[in-house]
Amino acid sequence: MSKRDFYEVLGVSRDASEKDVKKAYKRLAMKYHPDRTKGDKAMEEQFKEVKEAYEVLNDAQKKAAYDQYGHAGVNQQGGHGGQGDFGDIFGDVFGDIFGGGGGRGRQQRAARGSDLRYNMELTLEEAVRGVSKTIRIPSQCHCEVCNGSGAKSGSKATTCSTCHGQGQVQMRQGFFAVNQACPTCHGKGKIIKDPCRKCHGEGRYERSKDLKVTIPAGVDTGDRIRLTGEGEAGDMGAPAGDLYVQVSVRQHAIFERDGSNLYCEVPISFTYAAIGGEIEVPTLDGRVKLKVPAETQTGRMFRLRGKGVKSVRGGATGDLLCKVTLETPVKLNAEQKELLQQFDASLNNASAKKHKPKSEGFFDGVKSFFDDLTK
Repeated sequence: MSKRDFYEVLGVSRDASEKDVKKAYKRLAMKYHPDRTKGDKAMEEQFKEVKEAYEVLNDAQKKAAYDQYGHAGVNQQGGHGGQGDFGDIFGDVFGDIFGGGGGRGRQQRAARGSDLRYNMELTLEEAVRGVSKTIRIPSQCHCEVCNGSGAKSGSKATTCSTCHGQGQVQMRQGFFAVNQACPTCHGKGKIIKDPCRKCHGEGRYERSKDLKVTIPAGVDTGDRIRLTGEGEAGDMGAPAGDLYVQVSVRQHAIFERDGSNLYCEVPISFTYAAIGGEIEVPTLDGRVKLKVPAETQTGRMFRLRGKGVKSVRGGATGDLLCKVTLETPVKLNAEQKELLQQFDASLNNASAKKHKPKSEGFFDGVKSFFDDLTK
């Protein structure tokens, strides 16, 4: 029919992708389709030209022949124009808008079972070391009596006479063809005349099942474990979905985790901070000794290498970072207050800067600041 270059007709380049070809056809088909042009013969001819170009360029074999031999190559293969099979081609292009389907001869497939999710809360110790737990989940399971077919033993499902096994019927509304679930078989494509008594023709039934879940060492909040085939049973014997165990780690009383490292705050007394000493700090493997040097300031961080977490994704074991915080004594008696006042007085002498360099430096800076303001 058309003597114009098919790429020119659709307005695409010769290296255009299949998606680009369909997009161009969709745009032009909507513009020139007879249902919209109200019998305009010129527009109808343009629609036929667009359709012919799409039929060739959307077919890999025809496209290859056209690229090599031009119109002669596709004419020998029986390329044709006209409006005859518009529904099939247009359905392929617009099928995703109306829920897929579109073309003829597409057999309805039984749906795979739904995936399930189970939220599992772990202690930090369980997450770090790994643990096995048994969980109970409600699920749709394959009926063992009918093997998931839904039909009573000795009988079988028959093809739906309304949709002929497609599971869908096509409703034409002027310009558009809309696919809908078959009202007779409700989208299954088959009719069960003698249903299984246990599952009532569904091929599956709901029950709770116990599963043993092995949590690997090193998991953290947000990780999930996939159990293949442990989700809901599929429709009419189709494969089951998967079960995803979603991990969350409870807040710990002592430690805070960040990746492979652990953090904790360790309170120390004024005496230990001033003159130093050894203190015990907790780790997930027990207590260890930490040497606190003399004149340690509050907020100082100490790193204990290899006392953190080994991630489930591999890599080296992390560290434990201990932040020491100075604990101020509380509920002092009169004698203790007197001793502290005497000690403080011993620091407030000519050599105070030597004992309190940060404090003295700060107040010297404050004094200088206000002196500058008064000038």
